[in-house]
Amino acid sequence: MVKEMETVFIADDEQNIREGLKYIIDWEALGFELCGEASNGEATLQAILKDNPSLVLLDIRMPKMYGTDIIRIAREKGYKGKFIILSGYSDFTYAKTAIKYGVDFYLTKPLDEDELLAAVEKIRDELASERSRSENITFLKHKAKHVILQEIITGVYSFSDTNALTANELEEMNLNADVYQVVIFEKFSNNPDAVSYSFADLLKVTNKGNHTFEHMQVDGNEVILLKGSFALLKFQDFLSRYEQEPPQQGSPLDSMFLAFGRSVSSIDEIYLSYEEASTLCKRRFFCIQGQHTLGYEELPDVKNKMLEISNDKLIEYCDQLTDYILSFNRQKVSQTLFQLEEYLFNVQNDISSVKLFLTDLYLRIKEKCNYTYNSVDIPFPTNAECIDRIDGCHYLYEIIQFISEQAVMIMNATGNPSRDTILDDILYYIDHNYQNNIKLESIAPLFGYNSAYLGKIFTKTTGESFNSYIDHKRIDQSKELLKENNLKVYEVAEQVGYKNVDYFHKKFKKYVGISPAEYRKNVTGQE
Repeated sequence: MVKEMETVFIADDEQNIREGLKYIIDWEALGFELCGEASNGEATLQAILKDNPSLVLLDIRMPKMYGTDIIRIAREKGYKGKFIILSGYSDFTYAKTAIKYGVDFYLTKPLDEDELLAAVEKIRDELASERSRSENITFLKHKAKHVILQEIITGVYSFSDTNALTANELEEMNLNADVYQVVIFEKFSNNPDAVSYSFADLLKVTNKGNHTFEHMQVDGNEVILLKGSFALLKFQDFLSRYEQEPPQQGSPLDSMFLAFGRSVSSIDEIYLSYEEASTLCKRRFFCIQGQHTLGYEELPDVKNKMLEISNDKLIEYCDQLTDYILSFNRQKVSQTLFQLEEYLFNVQNDISSVKLFLTDLYLRIKEKCNYTYNSVDIPFPTNAECIDRIDGCHYLYEIIQFISEQAVMIMNATGNPSRDTILDDILYYIDHNYQNNIKLESIAPLFGYNSAYLGKIFTKTTGESFNSYIDHKRIDQSKELLKENNLKVYEVAEQVGYKNVDYFHKKFKKYVGISPAEYRKNVTGQE
């Protein structure tokens, strides 16, 4: 690392003295470099305020402005550098004034070379000591901020303590903002050479001085604290862009995951946002295929539901799935797996317990089917292979898809399904579940299909996309409910699967041509 040089400025109205001062001592050897010179007081003061030299050699009697006035004004305007006064005579009044304004040395002309050298060496040592102290203070402030910020985020910091940070101290640490939000940012990839985005890249911002967000490690997580409306707006812009154009498989954005808590308006509530983000981060296992973000709105109320994995539930799902498999009822198998997924989404147990539950479930189904069809050679994987397969899954949907594929394999190996095509089962399922938040990505694994492939088959067979088919079902049912005239429009929207009534209005008008209220008035004659 190259050591930073100090700077020296020479001010004297006599050119020969200025030239002599440049060469009377070896400035470079002492760690200084000349940054300028001046022959009058006004130019000297301008240069001091502009260039902020470490040391000024200053003649006391200068044209246009005395040296003492230069020192006074420079100090008033915040200059903190060193002064060596050069005077043609010794005068107590000048010396006293110089001392008042913090002059380091008062040397009389003709200059003694050794005396000047000793003065410069002492100033050099003082500058080095001050610089080291300043760097240590900066380091300690940064370290203190990091510790304080971690305590604020995790809820350990006490704002009621007598030693708590003041508003000015928060401002100095760049922590004052009108709104905050915590995001946990994970980067993962099976390819160690894969390039991933930084968080600043995602938001399309620069974060000079940590004005937009703070970044730290908390409990092994990469935690981002967004600060201010601008930062939160940029984050929302990113989420909107992501929803419109999900990342392509294998792209850098495909190797990241974001969990974010609610926005809060007070610094002492930041921990609430962090707790939500931390809980969501642990629930990445429950994401659907291709999902890269989890927000506080998607946090299940597991504390109030108090759902726990139990042996009774294990037996219940095992009996149901085995019966449906043995009766070749694909639709019921898929529906039960969907219910199983919903149940596991809301349990309080950890991920390892969920995997153990599903492993036990599958092995029990396998045992019962083998017992029933003991004369049929069903190509089951070994128990060890099943255990490794389920344990190696990163997501719940992968395990559900595996069990679904195994159910189809068993039905194909033991007889013919009661329906001609899986699409019939899917349409039957939609007709009875359109009021729920069903998506192609979430139901495709239940029928043993990749969502993209199933989407193509669906569109080709029905003549419309999956989402369009769902909308038609919902709008058709909403028209029937509107005719009955005993529900409010927002209640109709909720019953057919639209949580947002404005979105329901938009869809209804798109497919029917008029608003729900106008439709009701036309068919019932009532407002």
